[in-house]
Amino acid sequence: MLTGAGTRILAGVGVAGAVGFLLVLDTGRPELRLLTKALPMLCLLLWQWPPRERYARWVFAGLGLSLLGDVLLDSGPGMFLPGLGAFLLAHVSYTAAYLTVMRGLQWVRALPFVLLAVSASVLLWPSLGAMALPVTAYVVVICTMSWRATALLGASGLSHFEQRAAFAGALLFAASDGLLAIKLFVRPLPGASYAIMLLYWAAQLSIALSARGERTESASVAHPLAS
Repeated sequence: MLTGAGTRILAGVGVAGAVGFLLVLDTGRPELRLLTKALPMLCLLLWQWPPRERYARWVFAGLGLSLLGDVLLDSGPGMFLPGLGAFLLAHVSYTAAYLTVMRGLQWVRALPFVLLAVSASVLLWPSLGAMALPVTAYVVVICTMSWRATALLGASGLSHFEQRAAFAGALLFAASDGLLAIKLFVRPLPGASYAIMLLYWAAQLSIALSARGERTESASVAHPLAS
């Protein structure tokens, strides 16, 4: 993995891309939006290369699928469903990464995300129309990913910093997607696009940070009913 000067260069390019995208978010040409939007995720992928362990490889796959989702969503209104599918698979990849560290079900930690999934589905369902099933599936998957990130806390396979980074990334992702869902399907939120993107990039950076260390390959296996 890159360190030192290479990391600083990638960070500079990624930040420049993020700032550029925010500057052209509402008025820029489509090709400029697409380029600047892709740069932060591309830099994260290069920063993670090569992913050496199962956890890092699954995170790398999630970052790559997220980059694909970014490109698809900015390619036109007709690409919303493929973009949603790419992000759904990204969350599946992140969930798989977390499961390589902790497989215990942690039912008590799941309860807030069960409530979140039900509440979000009830709120969004009347406005979704033909998108009801794919959006509901997405809500279930991102809430599952957030639950598994919560289950990592206290596990032995990651450092405390990496656990917190994965957990923060999941919550930031849920917040970003929650704002986006309200903006798209419930009511307009002027200026929300800036907050959505900042939360999204912070989420991806946090998840990427959780995959930078060395770790064992075996997952912690807690009792299936452990809380």
